[in-house]
Amino acid sequence: MDYAVEYENGFSYQDFLAEYATDEQTRRWTDFHNSVELTEGQQTLLKSFVREMKVIVLAGAWCGDCVNQCPIFNRFALCNDKIQVRYFDRDAAAELAAELKTCGGARVPAVVFLSEDGQFCGRFGDRTLSKYRSMASHIQGASCPTGLAVDEDLTAAVVQDWLDEFERIQWMLRTSSRLRQLHGD
Repeated sequence: MDYAVEYENGFSYQDFLAEYATDEQTRRWTDFHNSVELTEGQQTLLKSFVREMKVIVLAGAWCGDCVNQCPIFNRFALCNDKIQVRYFDRDAAAELAAELKTCGGARVPAVVFLSEDGQFCGRFGDRTLSKYRSMASHIQGASCPTGLAVDEDLTAAVVQDWLDEFERIQWMLRTSSRLRQLHGD
């Protein structure tokens, strides 16, 4: 799959919600977005990113995991315009969803990181380590988070998990010999 071409067909955060979310789903995403707080240190780190990073997010407006993670990506993008995120609906983007299966299933969110010129840099998702640790400590049978109740400590941990991954990709881009030569740094 040519992720660079796919990226160009994605939606902005607001356009994704306008296209795919019901009013109730939009409310849930907005409520969570408003609850996400980045520390001063996290904001400083995000503002320090100098390489353009294109990010593909395969999501579902209906998905509790997406409700509790995708607004974090938008918060990051609002800190630095070098972070350019495009959203795709899992059910409407069947080819992308097939490409990004996790553990044999169409799980979301699935995130692909690209360089400024569309080169594949990494993939992450569907949940972070902190979320899986929390789930493992509460296993009581099959369940799917609804996004209705939010654990603030877990949210802060998930924000940091995602920030760590965004930072890892930024350092990959920043230290790339190819990109350093391109930018003369």
